[in-house]
Amino acid sequence: MEHRFFTADVFTDQVFGGNPLAVFPDADAIDPALMQRIANEFNLSETVFVLRPENPQHTRRLRIFTPAVELPFAGHPTVGTAFVLAAIGAIDLDETETDIIFEEGVGPVPVRIVSEDGRPVFSRLTTAKLPERGPAAPPRETLAKVLGLAANDIVEADDAPEAWSAGVPFLFIPLSDMEALGRAAIDTTAWQSSVAGHWASHVVPFTRRDGADAGIQMRMFAPAMGLIEDPATGAAAAAFAGYLAARDPATSGRMSWIVAQGVEMGRASRLNIDVEKVVAP
Repeated sequence: MEHRFFTADVFTDQVFGGNPLAVFPDADAIDPALMQRIANEFNLSETVFVLRPENPQHTRRLRIFTPAVELPFAGHPTVGTAFVLAAIGAIDLDETETDIIFEEGVGPVPVRIVSEDGRPVFSRLTTAKLPERGPAAPPRETLAKVLGLAANDIVEADDAPEAWSAGVPFLFIPLSDMEALGRAAIDTTAWQSSVAGHWASHVVPFTRRDGADAGIQMRMFAPAMGLIEDPATGAAAAAFAGYLAARDPATSGRMSWIVAQGVEMGRASRLNIDVEKVVAP
């Protein structure tokens, strides 16, 4: 049986930039037992299988696979699939902004597709779950070994290592500067012995860049997903929104950040994070 698929580069406006994605737009006839094997064969960060929704009020149901595991939620497959479906005419674009809902393991995920002259130009998601802080991070010395760095490369001041999740948990590790970020490399042996069993086993080192258009640059290492490094991670950006907003002294209001990722891999990506912060009295 033949099944059509499309590939797209997400979080970029450059061909062969960003994070590549494979999308099967009509996957109802694909044996679910084959989906993980197909994703492993593609060996991209994620492969998406698009199915009829269980709730007729929703647009589609997505099953998202890395080469090794199925994910309950992922950002670049969500926005990328919305763009692909709109581009091939599977989603009608009657307005400049079209709102849809994808069913994912984490729950219903709202997506807005922005279009010009009936063609998609941009898509953005709203998380199904608010970011939540997880258990305490392992000691700085342990994290340094996992990243092949010195302990003093890791910041413990206003920023500090913390675990956060908006459906998929990530361990955010602030580094001192761009040079340290460039030197970071996952030590899978150290990772296996210390972080693999943590609530958040996916490791995200980052550094702040004062005065840069993208004020934060990050990387993402996820051996548990079958990914040594990911060029752009929307689910990490969604969780990172909680990390960043928690550190902003404002008790309410709209906050925005631009994050660069994938630079060290030669697949520069740009992720926009918008937060509406409300602190309960």
